Amino acid sequence: MALGKKVLVTGGAGYIGSHTVIALVEAGFSPLIADNFVNSERKTLDRLEDILGFSVPCVEVDLANDQATAALFEAHADIVAVIHFAALKAVGESVENPIAYYRNNLFSLLNVLANVQKNGIASFIFSSSCTVYGEPDQLPLTEDSPIKEAASPYGNTKQMGEEIIRDAVLAGSIQQAISLRYFNPVGAHASGKLGELPIGVPNNLLPFITQTGAGLRSELQVFGKNYNTADGTAVRDYIHVEDLAEAHVVSVKRLLEKRNSENYEVFNLGTGEGHTVLEVIQSFERTSGQKLPYRITDRRPGDVSATYADTSKAKNILGWTASRNLDDMTRSAWIWEKHLRGIE
Repeated sequence: MALGKKVLVTGGAGYIGSHTVIALVEAGFSPLIADNFVNSERKTLDRLEDILGFSVPCVEVDLANDQATAALFEAHADIVAVIHFAALKAVGESVENPIAYYRNNLFSLLNVLANVQKNGIASFIFSSSCTVYGEPDQLPLTEDSPIKEAASPYGNTKQMGEEIIRDAVLAGSIQQAISLRYFNPVGAHASGKLGELPIGVPNNLLPFITQTGAGLRSELQVFGKNYNTADGTAVRDYIHVEDLAEAHVVSVKRLLEKRNSENYEVFNLGTGEGHTVLEVIQSFERTSGQKLPYRITDRRPGDVSATYADTSKAKNILGWTASRNLDDMTRSAWIWEKHLRGIE
């Protein structure tokens, strides 16, 4: 299959990265994956090949190593854009092991940016997060909402990452960049052959739900019932991973076609609608036909009570909106879980 311009996807074997690889191929790009497989599985490459019909090139590399990162870029001088996903991403784990998070997430970003600058690559997309907003004073969150003290080291690495990129663009070290602040990615590819695959006990809600539905977990723990929300459980803006992947392709095209109004832009990516944990459970029960056992436990450190996005900027400027609803998310996640576990 003849493909077009080469886009480096760091962390491309991960959950969001792998779905973005598919979206890039469908849009006519030639993705190159860079991954160290700390947070992902090599089997993801086989799943991509199964879906796409060909093997996506992948370089196994630790981007926190400056020499290894430089070698990657030297070997692929035809890269025209970089989408940087590679990062450790669990809020609770970052509270327990902050040094590992700062080292991995910041060193890898700095090394990639240094080589983007050295090689004159004009387009850079950063995988940011709604965690940069901390505990919000007002909802929905816009791109102009205050950036408060991060509730976790993970969120702080995203805040610092955005600041590094902004400063690099202002200095002219990086030509143009977009930071995409996504809310809570969930769901799986329409084929049922690719989805979220946490290593060990899931840190995110929906994989824990589907694993409980599949019998891998005896029950789901709902962290907190005393939040100031409709039913007392935490509210999040859940976004289907395929919608998210499509937003990255739109962003790459915007930079390559130089349609950006500023050299550094920031966009929220979500549905603009918040759902409580109990609403997600109810959606799963509705779309799967499974009754889910769950138990209310204490809040987790680092969790905020509610976040959901104002996505009007992405709609008006990127021309992107999320098209899949909560039932689409839980249904696709369950189909993927059943495929993974061989459940009929």
